[in-house]
Amino acid sequence: MIPKKPFRGALAAAALLLFGPAAQAAEPVDLGQVTLVLGDQARNLRSLVEAAGVLEDAPYAYRWASFQGAAPLFEAQRAGAVDTSYAGDLPVLAAAAGGVPLKIVATNVGQGASNGLLVQPGSPLQRVADLKGKTVVVSSAKGSISQHLLYAALEEAGLQRDDVTLKFVLPTDASAAFNSGQIESWAVFDPYLGTAERNGARLLRNGEGLTSSLSFVTATESSLADPAKRAAIADVVRRFAKARQWALEHPQEYAKVYAELTRLPLETAALITGRSSKGLRPVSDADLDTVQKVADLFHEVKVLPKPVDVRAIADPSLFTEETR
Repeated sequence: MIPKKPFRGALAAAALLLFGPAAQAAEPVDLGQVTLVLGDQARNLRSLVEAAGVLEDAPYAYRWASFQGAAPLFEAQRAGAVDTSYAGDLPVLAAAAGGVPLKIVATNVGQGASNGLLVQPGSPLQRVADLKGKTVVVSSAKGSISQHLLYAALEEAGLQRDDVTLKFVLPTDASAAFNSGQIESWAVFDPYLGTAERNGARLLRNGEGLTSSLSFVTATESSLADPAKRAAIADVVRRFAKARQWALEHPQEYAKVYAELTRLPLETAALITGRSSKGLRPVSDADLDTVQKVADLFHEVKVLPKPVDVRAIADPSLFTEETR
């Protein structure tokens, strides 16, 4: 893919801009020499950014790298193949526990309805308690937001985690198997959740009131260590936040662009985009406290191989209320 590098008017490729901590550097940074690789899942972030047009005058080049789930996205981040990523709280924690060199730089406040437990339209399973003794397919991999939802839903229903058998399948493969009736119950997130619902799947429980519904923009540590890339990442995160605000104010336009980019029916796109976010903002102490509880819980149940100090993997200084 050819890096996209649009400019407006007299904005030159060698524009000198300073953001966040880079403003204290001895020499200004040349953003015209920067190319960012923006990691994405199922084109969710890309559709938002393109709908809002917030990168049309970016003073750096960029390109998108889209993955079907968080697990392959974070493998790309581990390899330094992406500069930023965008994923839910537990996948970020799983990546950090697995040694992916990342920092949390911004918080997306999501909606629990974008993550759910599905069964086939004609399934005899009517409630979460009916999953006892069953196999539940979880997308995408161990440590996903769908696993978090499943565990919380089982606890709410009075079941133990080992009352069900988990099978981890990447969402595109799981979607095909679910559509052909090979999967009885499936824990998954949007856009796969919304697509299945529109195709008749029945929802047993979504994440409302069960999970934090927080997701994060993360940046690769080596990218943050480069002053020019750090300044560009600070700028792109600010633009992501503006895009989220635009989407809240223009839901129909957002759904239309999302439908065009993903080739989903407009009704399905509207369902998915309408519950994607309440806004993107700087990382707060409350966010870190909330996610620390998630980290502690999932280390206790051996989903995370080692403890994660959430504050140690956060860089709240990159994107603040002052630079928003």
